[in-house]
Amino acid sequence: MPVFSGHSLSLTVGFESALSPEHATEILQKSRGVVVDNMPTLARHGTRRVLRRRIRRAENFKNGLSLFVSGDNLRKGAALNAVQIAEALLELR
Repeated sequence: MPVFSGHSLSLTVGFESALSPEHATEILQKSRGVVVDNMPTLARHGTRRVLRRRIRRAENFKNGLSLFVSGDNLRKGAALNAVQIAEALLELR
């Protein structure tokens, strides 16, 4: 699927302990700046949120998950990410 002004990644990640796709989805649904969406690339063009879909167990990792994420570089790029990381660090203080 095309992304007009952004990028998409197919990720496979491993964890220390088992994490089900359902539990991962619940965690992501509660996360600030993340949208759980069945059509993240075209339906959400122009958003500052990172869009994810298709979480499933990874067969090549003992405790792994595979997922697909998309982001709009014009709205959610390196500068906005840097500001949001700084804000999150300040909240930890």
